[in-house]
Amino acid sequence: MHGIRQGRRPQVQVFGTGNRRDRGVGAVQRFVGKFVNKLDAKGRVSVPAQFRQVLSAQQNGGFYCIRSIGHPALNGFGEALFAEADERLKSFNPIFSRDYAAQATALFAQARYLELDDDGRVRLPDELVTHAGIEDRILFAGLDRMFEIWNPTTFEPVERARIEQMQRAYEAGTL
Repeated sequence: MHGIRQGRRPQVQVFGTGNRRDRGVGAVQRFVGKFVNKLDAKGRVSVPAQFRQVLSAQQNGGFYCIRSIGHPALNGFGEALFAEADERLKSFNPIFSRDYAAQATALFAQARYLELDDDGRVRLPDELVTHAGIEDRILFAGLDRMFEIWNPTTFEPVERARIEQMQRAYEAGTL
């Protein structure tokens, strides 16, 4: 695929301190970039090194993974975003709120924690592979505090539509 880095080990970008490698207080790490890796015969895929660095900085030995709502894709994220969602749910009464049950089900009941092995790989459960229509290649797309996992062919028109949406918003002056 044109424009997608394969086989390179990019440096992690840390924002907030001005130093690329500083992981001190106030540093905010983000999932950025697109990477394509192969799914092996055992259903394992190597998580991009840059994403592993972000997860490691959050004290994660893996990541949470849920089905994307509205797309044949998966959402991956670390403890930081999971804790943020938990905090947001605290504004709902868990007994009397339908919104609580819907959001908690979509996140907590659907989440799978995928542990990284010593080689930086995770085993994607079969039901998640099926949901995302993944065959032999997997695209990781960084989206700031989370990342998406796609079949690369499925992602291409979605990416185009997202960029066109931003172009229209720019032209309309709504950005």
